Amino acid sequence: MKKWVIICGMALSYFNVFYCNGQTLETDRIKSLTSQKFNVAITNLHHFLRLQNNGNFPEQIQKNLHWCDSVFTALNFETRIIKSPGAPLLFAEKKSTKNTKSILFYLQIDGQPVDPKEWSQSNPFEPTIKEFKNGEWNTLNFEKAHKFIKDDYRIFARSASDSKGPAMALITALQILKEQDINPEYDIKVIMDFQEELGSPDLPYAVNEHKELLQSDMLLIMDGTRHLSNLPTLTYGARGIATASIKVFGPNYALHSGQYGNYAPNPVFEAARLISSFKDENGRVLVKDFYKGVHLTEKEKKSLSSIPENNMSLNNRLGIATPEKVGSTYQEALQYPSLNIRGLRAGWTGKEVRTIIPEDVLIEIDMRLVPETPAERQLALLKSHILSQGYHLVDSVPTNEERAQYKKLVSFNYRIGSKPFRTDIDSPIGTFLNKALTRVFGNQIINMRTTGGSQPIAPFITTLNIPAVSVRIPNPDNNIHGPNENLRIGNYKEGIWSCLAILTQPLP
Repeated sequence: MKKWVIICGMALSYFNVFYCNGQTLETDRIKSLTSQKFNVAITNLHHFLRLQNNGNFPEQIQKNLHWCDSVFTALNFETRIIKSPGAPLLFAEKKSTKNTKSILFYLQIDGQPVDPKEWSQSNPFEPTIKEFKNGEWNTLNFEKAHKFIKDDYRIFARSASDSKGPAMALITALQILKEQDINPEYDIKVIMDFQEELGSPDLPYAVNEHKELLQSDMLLIMDGTRHLSNLPTLTYGARGIATASIKVFGPNYALHSGQYGNYAPNPVFEAARLISSFKDENGRVLVKDFYKGVHLTEKEKKSLSSIPENNMSLNNRLGIATPEKVGSTYQEALQYPSLNIRGLRAGWTGKEVRTIIPEDVLIEIDMRLVPETPAERQLALLKSHILSQGYHLVDSVPTNEERAQYKKLVSFNYRIGSKPFRTDIDSPIGTFLNKALTRVFGNQIINMRTTGGSQPIAPFITTLNIPAVSVRIPNPDNNIHGPNENLRIGNYKEGIWSCLAILTQPLP
C-alpha cells in the first residue's frame, strides 16, 4: 500500500512531516497544533468543570452524560448509552477504514464530593486560574489569563485533575485530528464512567453484558497522577481496595466519667490495644500471612530503583521524619498490600467534648491490595486476627446476654471494591506507548509498575482479556479528593501532546 506524505508549512523539515493514513505525527507539528488550539482547550475545560459531577446524584450524571454525548457526536463518533442496574455509562466509537485493531480509552467523569467552606474560592465548580506569587496562590482574571497563559499557572476546580482534565486532553487531541483530517489507523473506542468515585458498582455488569462492543486490543486509562518528578508517566497496574468497619463495644450507653470512671471499662482503650496489634513500630502489618505471596525479584527491584526519587525531599514534602519499613524505597512499598486506619470515632471532641465513657468505638479501615493478595483472603485474615485478640464477634448491637458473657465484643462489616491489576512493562502495549511518548518527550518517561491507588479496571482485563496501562497527566501536587484540587496548565498541555502522539502511533 502506498503511504502519501503530506508536507505541512513552508519548511520541508523532518519534524513537519505527518501521514494522513494514521502514521506518525511528529514533535514540532504536535506542539504547533496544540498551541493553535490551546485557548479553546482551556475554555472547553472551563465549561466541562462547571458541571457538578457527584455520582450520587442522577441529575448530575445526566448533565455530564449529555455533555459528553454531544462532544463525541460532534467528533463524528457513534455514541450509545450503556444501561445497567444502576447508573448508565456512555460508549463512543469511531471506526477506521482499515477496521483491523482498536484501542479502548477509559474516562472517569465523576468527582469526589466537595465542602465549599474548605476551598480557597467560593465555588469549587467555578474554575479559577491562579498564579503562585509571594508564597501564595493569587486568583487571576479568567478571561485575560487564559489568553496569555503560562505553564505554571493552575486551574483550580473539583475534577480538574481527577479526571476531567485528562478526559479533555484526549478530547482536544481528537478535535485537532478531526480539524486536520488525520485519522488513526485503528478503531477508537471510549467508555465513560460516571460513578468511579463510588467504586464503579455497575461497571462489571456493563462490561460482561457488552463484551463484543468493548472488545479491543488494549485499554488506556486516562486517570491518575504523574510520578513525583512530574515527568510523563505510564503506570502498568493499580492496587485494589477493600474496606472494613470495626465497632468495639463498651457499656449500653455513654456513662458519666465521674460516676463510673475506674469501674466501667472505656472501649477506647480496648480499641487502642486492638489497633496497635495491627502494625509494629516500623509500620509492617502484624496480621498473619498478610504479605504472603508477594516477592520481588532482583530484576524487579532494580527496575523499581531506576525510577528517579529523592526520599529526603519526599519526606520533607510529606512532613515525616522516616517512612515505614515496608519495602526499601517508595516504589517498593507500593508493591505490597497495605492496611490503613482511615477514620476513628468515639464520643465527642472540640466544643462538643463531654466527660463521658463512650458506648462504642468505630474503626474504619481500608486495605490496598495487589494481585497476590485478593480481597477475600485479606479480609478473612483480618477477621481471624481480631478473633485471636480475644474478641467475640456479633452481627450488630450485642444482646444483654452477650454483654454479660463476653468481656470483649466487636462487630465486623466489610466491602470489596475494585480488584488489583498489573500489566507487564516489557509487553507490546508498553513498547507502543513508549515509542509514542518518546517522540515528544525523548527519554524523560517514567514507567511505573503500579500505583498506590485503586482503579476499577479489573473487569476489562478479566472479561476482555486485554492489557491495560494508565496514561498519567496531572501534576503530583494536585490535591485530588481534597479542597483546592488543581491542574497545572503545563501538564494539561503535555497531556494533549501525549494523546496526539498516541493517536498517531502505529499499533504493533
